[in-house]
This record gives sequence, structure tokens and C-alpha cells, in this order.
Amino acid sequence: MPSKLKPRTLPELYRLAAETYAGLAAFATRTADGEFESVSFAELYDRGLALAAALRELGVQAGDRVALFADNRIEWITADYAVQLCGAADVPRGSDVTEAEIRYITQHAETQVVFIEDAKLLEKFRRATAEQSFRHVILMDRRGGVPSGVLGFQELLERGRELRAQGDRSVEETMAAIRPDDIFTIIYTSGTTGTPKGVPLSHANMCSQIRCLPFTLHPGERALSILPVWHSYERVFEMVTIAYGATTYYTSLRTIGEDLRNVKPTVMASAPRLWESLHHRILDKMESAPPPRRALFRAAYAVARNVQRARLFFGGQDLQLTPRSRTEWLAAWVGHAMSLVVSLIPFLVLDGLVLRKLREVVGGHFRGTISGGGALPPHVDEFFNYIGIPVLEGYGLTETSPVLAVRTWDYLVIGTVGRIFKETEVRIYDLQTGEILYPDRSRKGRGRGLKGEIVVKGPQVMSGYYKDPARTAEVLHDGWFRTGDIGMVTFNDCIKIIGRCKDTIVLLNGENVEPVPIENRLCESPLISQCMVTGQDQKFLGVLIVPNLDAFRAAGIRAANVAELESLPEVAELVNAELKRLVSTETGFKAFERIVSWRLISKAFEVGDELTSTFKLKRHVISEKYAEILKSP
Repeated sequence: MPSKLKPRTLPELYRLAAETYAGLAAFATRTADGEFESVSFAELYDRGLALAAALRELGVQAGDRVALFADNRIEWITADYAVQLCGAADVPRGSDVTEAEIRYITQHAETQVVFIEDAKLLEKFRRATAEQSFRHVILMDRRGGVPSGVLGFQELLERGRELRAQGDRSVEETMAAIRPDDIFTIIYTSGTTGTPKGVPLSHANMCSQIRCLPFTLHPGERALSILPVWHSYERVFEMVTIAYGATTYYTSLRTIGEDLRNVKPTVMASAPRLWESLHHRILDKMESAPPPRRALFRAAYAVARNVQRARLFFGGQDLQLTPRSRTEWLAAWVGHAMSLVVSLIPFLVLDGLVLRKLREVVGGHFRGTISGGGALPPHVDEFFNYIGIPVLEGYGLTETSPVLAVRTWDYLVIGTVGRIFKETEVRIYDLQTGEILYPDRSRKGRGRGLKGEIVVKGPQVMSGYYKDPARTAEVLHDGWFRTGDIGMVTFNDCIKIIGRCKDTIVLLNGENVEPVPIENRLCESPLISQCMVTGQDQKFLGVLIVPNLDAFRAAGIRAANVAELESLPEVAELVNAELKRLVSTETGFKAFERIVSWRLISKAFEVGDELTSTFKLKRHVISEKYAEILKSP
């Protein structure tokens, strides 16, 4: 169902939300005493107008780029409103931004006005930009005072209110001139060489996400926000909550358990890691429970699984990777019908006794979560959907604003990321030949079930990387965007993600990692001849290492082969020390980029096998070849 609000630009969305939902709470954030303090849609819009007026007085013009370095907080969304109401574009990044990234982003985007979260980040910013000059730096959190040469957020907001009280309506004039194709944000993502890529997104890109959303929210719904707001996924989710009049509560990993109980959210955007952690906690708790309680849980889950599988089958929502013959369909029908007959009554009893209590972990009013930023482990995906906590997995990239496909409450095919968004076209390209596998009328099922690279075209696709025509040409052709992801269209018209043919690794917590800079650093070690960083949809990074036996011998460790080398305890100590020395926060890497596990392999990577003709790693080939090693503990 489409939103009641049908904006053409985001400033129009903010205005319509203020008029339509006026006194409803828009956002809520924790105060110092732990209570939530909310701001209404009307008040948030007024704050945005006031701050925009002050920014205009500071010289911010339509088309300017304004950096926004901060994490989730009410000042973030207020600044976001203000920048866009000025007709400018924000350039956001979280507080974990490195000094190198600050320097590159501010120079590349040519930002002259910068919002900074707090004093700690301000110090990092000043170190990174010591040789740069900015018109204005604005500090959001004024605890400890506002240093010389820096403007205070609250003082700037008050100045804007004064201007508005004096009759300044220049912001409204600017808003009227904003066009759908104007850029509202530039989000910088890491590049394979370590140089970030600027992804400019237009108002039309984001408004298409609201327009094409295949499910609806309701005014007054409670959404819990835990993902970084500067990420495109959390960004679009917050735009959707604004469009539908829902309230967004900012939470954190530290307080999420308490906030789930107190806020009793109905929906939330999330990353797979959250659900994997919750799944582990539930199972650990059950394993330590008395035997009768443990047996009751296992019985409840078994009958719930049978009932849910039958429900999905009869609703045409079971995973269909291959076409079914009439005989196969009839056999499946009979099997699920018998399973339903046997399990339904026990399910109705045990659901109330056992599973309902599990659902109370997420507050008791939970309609479901939209999970993105990485693939859900299949067993976790099944577990929560079977016990009655709907997980609507979605798929997209920053370059596509970001959502391309998502499961819905009405069409939830476990093992897929749902149907492609309306107004969006999808193709599957052969990984070797580039031939279009889907859609192809000459093939059985039009090419469904055939895996290849996912290529898309639609209103959410970016126009191209900011000031980077070379990298734009690599991924955009006649409006078609090459995602770099391997997938297929199932026989019930959903997208199934199989792997990645591009380098970026997405961890379970949603963090994107570019492996090439890490691999380049690791290969500086004399002990490592070649390596490939792994970790897609895992908690942490690992690495496959082709060791240099001569270097190990030079270090006093003699082994005839890799198997013997790996068995020596001193080798583990040496390799761990080398990995820690090369990849750490001290050497410029982020905490989630550290290498936690490693495996030695005996065969060197070769051109025509594991390497391309230009000596680039064929990651999917290596991952398949060493799948068993990667799975081993």
C-alpha cells in the first residue's frame, strides 16, 4: 500500500509530515536519566526551518555540500532537515570515521561547513584537517563548552528562531526551487583501493523508495533505530517512518534489551548480527534449562516449524529454486497436509505456553524487522520466522538508495530477499560470457533458477559516482547498474542472493569491508606469499594464507610442507603476532577490520585458476574451492 504522503523532494516530505502528523511523536532519544524525550513532527520541522535559516545566514547556499560527522541523535536528524531545506546536500559519516577518511571526504566533496558530534571527534577532525580551512564548524554536543572558533548547535538553532520570528522566510523560497533531480546527500563508501567512492543520491532516488515500498506502516507505530543513521539503509528506513507517521526511538547495543521491553516496538530495521546474537542467547538459555522445559521448547519449535512450512507451501511462499512437476507438487501437498493435521493442535497449545514467551523478548507487540546489510544465516532466518517473529530480509546497495528487493508480511519466502521493487527491472548476467540469462523467453522459465550477476535499472539507481567517471563507467551502462552480486530469480519470482563477484565483504553486523587494502598490508609480511581475506556474512574477518616456507625456515621454524607447518604451536603464535602487527587500529585499520581467524593452504593462486589474467583474485572460485576449510572451526 503506498504512503499517504507522495513527496517529490525530501523537504516536501518533511513539510507534508508536519502538516499531516503534526502532534504525533516523530523521534525520541534518551535523556541523561535514561528516559525517552520525543519531538513531534511539527516541532521537528520548525527546528529544521530555524536551523536552515541560521545556515543560510552563515552563507550555505543551494547545491553546497555540508559534512555531517555524528552518530544517531536528535541533532543529526535536525541537521539533516536543515541542510536539505537549504537546498544543500549533506555528506554524512559516523564517529568511527578515520582521519584519512575525514581528510579525503571533506576535500573531495569540497565541504565548507561541517557538523561535528562532540569534543572527542572535534579533536580528530582538527588533526585530520590541520592544513584545510572551513567557513564554519558546528559542535552538536556542547558538554564541556564550545571551543573558540567553533559554533554551538543550540546557539545556532536559537539564532535561526530569532530570524524566523523577525519574518525571515527565505528558506521557504529556497525549498520551492528544489528539483527532484537535485542531490540531497553524498554517501562515501570504501573503495577497493582504499579510496572512498562518493555516491550522490537525489531527492527522486529517495522518494521512489517511499513510493514503491511494498508494505505499509501506520501512524503512531514505534520503530527502534539501532543501525548507523548515516548508512543508506537506516537513512531510508527513517524516511519511511516519517512518511507514515511512525515514531523512531534511537537505541544502542548497550540499551537495546531494556528499550525492547520499555518501548515495545512494532518494527525495526536491523542487521543480521543482532538476530544471530539473540538466537544464541535463546538457545543457550534453553540448553541450561531443566530437562522438562528443554523438551517442551524443542517440541514447540518442531510443531511450529511443521505448521509454518505448511502455511508457506499452501500460500505459494516456499522456496522454489527449480520448477515442480505435477507429481512433485502433489507429493509435497500431501506431505504438508499430513504434517499440518498432526501438528496443528499441539502447535496451538505449545505456542501459547512456550513461543509466546519468546516473542515477549522483543516487547510483545513486534510486527517484524526488516533485516539488511548482509545475509541472514539460514538457520537464524528460519528460527525467528517459525516462532512468530517475522524477519523481512531485504537487499540493496548504497548506489541503489539502497533497496532493490524486500520480503513482505504478505509474501515472505524464506531463503530469498523477496520480490524486486516495482518500477525496477532486473537482469541476471552470465558470469563468464556476460550473456543475459534472465529474462530470456527462449529458456525454460525465462531463465529463472540460473545464477549470475544481478544487474538492475530503476528510479532508485544513482546517476554515477561523484567526480569519478572512470568508476562510474565500470558499473553503469545505459541506466543498468551492475551490482557485483551473484544471484538468481526463483520460480516464485523472488531474488535469491548466492554470493559476491565483487570484492566488498559485508559482515553480520552490516559493516562493509574492502579486503584489498588489508590483503596488500598482509602481503608485506615475508611469511605470506599470497592471501585472501574472507568473512562474508560472518561475525569477523578471516584470511586464507599461502605461506612462504623459506621465510618460516629463516625464522627458525623448519617444516617439510604446509600441513606440518600448521601443526606446530609456535607457528600459530608467530602468525597471530604478524597479523596483529600488520592490521590494527594503530596501523590505520578499524576494529572490525582485524583478522580473527586464519588458515594455511598449500597451493599457490595461479592465473587461469584462482587468478584472472591481470592477477586479480577470483574470490568466488577460491571460496568454493576452500569451502570446507573455511567452515572448519
